[in-house]
Amino acid sequence: MRCYETALPDVKVIEPKLFADSRGFFMEIWNASRYSEIGITANFVQDNLSFSTKGILRGLHYQQPYPQGKLVYVLQGEVFDVAVDVRYGSPTLGQWVGVTLSAQNKRQLYIPEGFAHGFCVLSETALFAYKCTEFYSPHTEHGICWNDPDLGILWPIDQPTLSEKDKLYPRLKDIPWERLAKFEDELGEL
Repeated sequence: MRCYETALPDVKVIEPKLFADSRGFFMEIWNASRYSEIGITANFVQDNLSFSTKGILRGLHYQQPYPQGKLVYVLQGEVFDVAVDVRYGSPTLGQWVGVTLSAQNKRQLYIPEGFAHGFCVLSETALFAYKCTEFYSPHTEHGICWNDPDLGILWPIDQPTLSEKDKLYPRLKDIPWERLAKFEDELGEL
């Protein structure tokens, strides 16, 4: 297994080890022992699967309280996946990282708690899977508009199809700090 750091602390790209032969392939999606060796000690409590068609953009979503860390990957198709730091007081607040995930490259993206998440579908269809560290909590779900000019996300799509809920999300600067996760350094201080 290979792990690559990104521009955002704790957001990681993982390439699981692939065992392939003439019959196909095998790979571990999650192994707590192996992932803890690369600094991911998450306790996942829920697995989700979404199906979307080309041009769909889902996000940017986060929960507060009850933030969710996520390990995301694509079973079929290709997506552009984005993580945005939404931790109040973080030195990287409002910064983002984007990664292309596909069934072909078999990459995973680990997004820790305190980050908003979204993706857009680049292929005709996509099966997108993700493990979560917290149960879905609709009354604590929040979001940021996908094209917030202050974030400057370079989406590979100009006119996405959005849910009605995603169309109404505000810009990050318009979200009260109480609705953001709190950043704490290694000493536990803001």
